Amino acid sequence: MADIATLTLSGLTALLLLGVFTWVLRVEDWRSYTPTAGEAGAGGGYGTGADHGHKPSGIVRWLTTVDHKDIGIMYGAFAVLSFAWGGVAVMLMRLELVTPTSNIVDSALYNGLLTSHGITMLFLFGTPILAAFSNYFVPLLIGADDMAFPRINAIAFWLLPPGALLIWGGFFLPSLAPAQTSWTMYTPLSIEQANPAIDLMLLGLHLTGVSATMGAINFVATIVTERDDEVTWANLDIFSWTVLTQSGQIIFAFPLLGSAIVMLLLDRNLGTTFFLADGGGPMLWQHLFWFFGHPEVYILVLPPMGLVSYILPKFTGRKLFGFKFVVYSTLALGVLSFGVWAHHMFATGMDPRLRAGFMAVTISIAIPSAVKTFNWIATMWNGRLRLTTPFLFCVGFIANFIIGGVTGVFEASIPVDMLLHDTYHVVAHFHYVIMGAIAFAVFAGIYYWFPIYTGRMYQRTLAKWHFWLTMVGTNLTFFPMVLLGYAGMPRRYATYDLAVGPELLFTLLHRSATLGALLLAVGQIIFVWNLVQSWLEGPKVRDGDPWDLKETGQHGREWAWFERQQESALTTDGGEKGETDEAAAAESGDD
Repeated sequence: MADIATLTLSGLTALLLLGVFTWVLRVEDWRSYTPTAGEAGAGGGYGTGADHGHKPSGIVRWLTTVDHKDIGIMYGAFAVLSFAWGGVAVMLMRLELVTPTSNIVDSALYNGLLTSHGITMLFLFGTPILAAFSNYFVPLLIGADDMAFPRINAIAFWLLPPGALLIWGGFFLPSLAPAQTSWTMYTPLSIEQANPAIDLMLLGLHLTGVSATMGAINFVATIVTERDDEVTWANLDIFSWTVLTQSGQIIFAFPLLGSAIVMLLLDRNLGTTFFLADGGGPMLWQHLFWFFGHPEVYILVLPPMGLVSYILPKFTGRKLFGFKFVVYSTLALGVLSFGVWAHHMFATGMDPRLRAGFMAVTISIAIPSAVKTFNWIATMWNGRLRLTTPFLFCVGFIANFIIGGVTGVFEASIPVDMLLHDTYHVVAHFHYVIMGAIAFAVFAGIYYWFPIYTGRMYQRTLAKWHFWLTMVGTNLTFFPMVLLGYAGMPRRYATYDLAVGPELLFTLLHRSATLGALLLAVGQIIFVWNLVQSWLEGPKVRDGDPWDLKETGQHGREWAWFERQQESALTTDGGEKGETDEAAAAESGDD
């Protein structure tokens, strides 16, 4: 009976897919990149004037759009929701660590929250929020009508929601428990756990990897082939340079992660031995994962570096110092990032000769980052600084990135890493880069371009409250973790009720970190409130140059586009007003 039911279900599924495929073919030629009547004009530059039409309204617009701006907004909304989910998970973890013993959640749920937090922030927040900026602004910055492949662009986004549901499935499905493998999914632990939620999580990760790869190919094609005639490699903006480099990294790194995930799924479900001791071995997973995992750090940090390099000069009255060297350092980071993966494995017993080589390359990769840091500081030196919220977040990025980078150089040294490996020092280093740097650059970009994608201005006082709470909260959260690492506190532990050891010191530092996390949470609530309320009710921007960038000759292509949009809107408003005035004059008898 079970076999008959399975065959019946398979047959019905096949008929459903066939029906959907037939319907798609009848609606339109899905292989064509020419928009339908409802899509024409969405991205600009497709079809003739007769083909242009208005976008559909309501939910249909967002479900069917191929406009790069709409897709960018959807990426951003998805990333903010994922950020909220990851933030709730980490707040529960931090509240659990206020005391040495378990009080809020048990160890199994803590491990599930730990796993979900890491994967959510990296794959469902970090990559999508950068794709939001890239989708919306790269075509505007390079003078393109839209992305090279608008439909593929839409497909890349729509792979993310089902991927997120699969990753979070262990929390929602009553018959499952959350995956407890940590975000690194180390074998043999990830093979031995029989929880089906791990398989769902792996499938969800695979979808997010396919999404990122499709998007990366699209960005490379767009930047290489769709640039305006006036945009050459010499004057291509720094943000587009970082997106191009990031996309090249994704094309090489994410398919490897996908292959490793497939191998892990086969080990879990079909009895293969890719990562078992009697097969390829658990070390093979670490090599494959970190060959993706360390370029992933630069995949996440390069576009934020581009955002800071692009936004910071706007409020200093000067152009970016050493533009060419910033570009060269970006390319250097893109290449060197693939040669440092084994510094995550110094404690695994690998050949000491290999360890020494990876240590040397890891220390050397700090040089391109230092070049950028010095150039950012030189850009501000003797500049005419304007303390706007985007500028403050750029400065916060630089300060936190210096701390994150210096702690990383310590961990690159084999003797030091052997002491600090798998302690809270690693957590502090990583989060100073991810939260202290990447998120700060993201906030700078959101505030800087807020008038473009909303047509309104945010509440400046609330925005500065957001900055200061985030800056203080970040350092109050993560600097105690540096000290926890030096004191020997291991990471990924739900309790620290020790028979011996500095339990009182651990408690004090964990409570400090939790207080910082609460400040961070308050800051992000203010951010979301300001974002939504200002988007709906903020004062409309009537000036195409709201930051007064023309005074210093830094009115970029995206603001020129915005200015044209404003002029068009004003012309329309003026025409309507003129017709109304003429009608009123006619009625009153005044010629």
